[in-house]
Amino acid sequence: MSLLTHALACLFGIGSWVAINGMWVELPLIVPDIPEGWFLPSYLTVIIQMANVGPLFVTLMHRFRPGSLDERPVIYGIVSLGVVATFLLAFLWKHKVQVGDAVHSVPLLVLSFLLSVVDCTSSVTFLPFMMRLPPHYLTTYFAGEGLSGLVPALVALIQGVGMVQCHNTTTSALANGTQAAGNSSWGAGELKAVYQPANFSAQTFFLFLSVMMVVCLGAFLLLNFHPAVARERESQHYLGQPGGEKADVVGGLGLQSSAPEQKPMLGHLEDQIELEMERRSSFGKGTYSRLEVVFIFVVLAWVNALTNAVLPSVQSYSCLPYGNQAYHLAATMAAVANPLACFIAMFAPIRSLLLMALLTVTGTGFGAYIMAMAALSPCPLLVHSASGTALIVITWILFVLTLSYVKVIIGIILRDEGHSALVWCGAVVQLGSMIGAMSMFPLVSVYGLFTSGDPCNTKCSR
Repeated sequence: MSLLTHALACLFGIGSWVAINGMWVELPLIVPDIPEGWFLPSYLTVIIQMANVGPLFVTLMHRFRPGSLDERPVIYGIVSLGVVATFLLAFLWKHKVQVGDAVHSVPLLVLSFLLSVVDCTSSVTFLPFMMRLPPHYLTTYFAGEGLSGLVPALVALIQGVGMVQCHNTTTSALANGTQAAGNSSWGAGELKAVYQPANFSAQTFFLFLSVMMVVCLGAFLLLNFHPAVARERESQHYLGQPGGEKADVVGGLGLQSSAPEQKPMLGHLEDQIELEMERRSSFGKGTYSRLEVVFIFVVLAWVNALTNAVLPSVQSYSCLPYGNQAYHLAATMAAVANPLACFIAMFAPIRSLLLMALLTVTGTGFGAYIMAMAALSPCPLLVHSASGTALIVITWILFVLTLSYVKVIIGIILRDEGHSALVWCGAVVQLGSMIGAMSMFPLVSVYGLFTSGDPCNTKCSR
C-alpha cells in the first residue's frame, strides 16, 4: 500500500464536505453582521436540501443512461466550483441586497447554495471514483471525509469562534424600579454570556476553505495522473481484484464505463458466468439477498439521518446547559470520533450484518439519550454536576463512533458489490440526510419545541 496514495485519498475525502461544515462552525461569527441573523441556520437547512438536485441528476443518469456519465469530469467541475465559491464568499459574505421591502444577504445565500451543490454531489461522485483504486483506500477516503468536519472545527477553535465569558450584569425585576414580591436578588448582579472577539476574521477563514478545496483538486489530479497511483490501478486490474477498472453491470442499476481499460478481461468470462448462476439477487454481484440489500440501505439511510441532520440540529440544546466548555468539547471530540471509526474499520473491517444491526441499535440508544437531554433543556439530568457534563460528552463521542463505523462498513460492503452500488450508496446517504433535516426543521425552527440553555446560567427554571 502506497503512503502517497493513502495521503491523496485522505486529502480528496477532506474536500467532500469541508465547505458546508466550515459554514456551520463559522455561524457564531457571521450572524451578527447579516440581516438574517440566527435565522440563517434555518435558511441553510433548506438550501442544502434544495442542492440535492445535483445528486438526483447524477443518480438518474446512472439509472436511465448507464455508461453515459463519467464521474471524473463532474468531479473536476464541482471541485473547481467549490474553489471559486469559497474564494468569492471571503469577499462577498457581508454584502447586502435590497429584495422588495427587505434586505437580504443574497451573495451569501447564493454561494451557500453552490457550495451545497458541490458537497451533496460529492456523495454520488467521489465514492464511485474510489472504485478505480484498490479496496483498502476506500477506508482512507472515509477517514478524510470525517476530517472534513474536524479540520474546520479545529481552525474555528483556534479562531475563537463561539468563545464565551460570563460577565456580571445588573438587572431589575420590574421596569418601574419596584422590587418583585419574593425576589430578594433585585438589583444584584447575575451572569450573562458575552461572546469574545475572534482571533482572525471570517474572510481569512473562508480563504482557508478555498485553499482546502484547491488541495482537494490537487489530490484528485494526482490520483488520476501520478505514475505511482497509475501502477496500483494497473496492478489491481491485472490481478482481477474486485473493484478494478472494469465494467460493472448491475441489472437495471448498472453503470458500464466507456473507457477501454474498464472492459472485463476475457480470462474472467467463465467466472462471471458462474457468478451470475449463483447470484442471490439482481443487486451488485448477488452476494446479498434482496431482503439483505433492503436492510443495508435502510440502515444506511437511518444512520445518516441521525448523524448528519437529526442529532446535529439539537447539539447546542443537549450540551449548552452543561456549560460552554461541554459544548465545545462534545463538538470537537465527536468530530475526532468520525475519522477514528474509519481507522478502526481499516484494521477491523467486519462485514457482519448482525454486528451492523447491533451497532446501529446501540448508536441509536446513545442518540436517544442525547435527544432526551435536548428535550429537557435548559434543565437536563445532572445539569450542575461534573458527572452530567462527562456523560453528555462521552455519549456524543460513542454515538458518532458507533454509527460512523457502521457507515464505513456499509461503504466497504457496497464497494465490493461494484461501481453502481457506490452510486446508490451516495444517493441513499443524501436521501437519509434530507429526510432527517426536513423532519427536524419544523420541530426546531417552526414549532420551537426545544429551549436553548444559557452556558452561564446557574439557575434551572422551566
